[in-house]
Amino acid sequence: MSLSCVDCGQRADGIFCDLAPGALKEFDHIKEIQTCQRGTTLFHEDQVARSVFLLCQGRVRLSVCSENGRRMSVRVASAGEILGLSAVLSGGCYEVTAEALEPLQFAEVRRKDLLRFLHEHRDVCLQVVNVLSEDLHVAYDRVRSVGLTRTRHSHTYNHNHNHSHNHHRSFRTH
Repeated sequence: MSLSCVDCGQRADGIFCDLAPGALKEFDHIKEIQTCQRGTTLFHEDQVARSVFLLCQGRVRLSVCSENGRRMSVRVASAGEILGLSAVLSGGCYEVTAEALEPLQFAEVRRKDLLRFLHEHRDVCLQVVNVLSEDLHVAYDRVRSVGLTRTRHSHTYNHNHNHSHNHHRSFRTH
């Protein structure tokens, strides 16, 4: 297990994995490499966001909980992805729960250290803006897909139901 991003053979094409050499060395000083086993929860939905988690190895299930307590998987994150970024930057809470699907290696960066790093490295800050923008577009596409699917289904149901209802009504009157 490499403790330095500079020497890491697992470096993916992630936002903090592909930094300029100087910025990468500085990033090494603000992160803490950790490991955990399958089933470990990195953070919970609605927990105050104090850190981001850069996945080095392994996969994480991201899920949300409904009002009635049912858990729904949103997606699976893998090596090179950063978790909790929007929550940390906004100073809010995590939007999802992150649970290890297999043994993980990840880098944890505390909020105050990340904010200072981004302030000092404006080029990285622009990369973060791009990542957040891409995430927003993916979310829009998912909402559009779910919304249109439900709308089509509802429209088809209503059309068939109304047609059937009208048919029965006219049948009864004859």
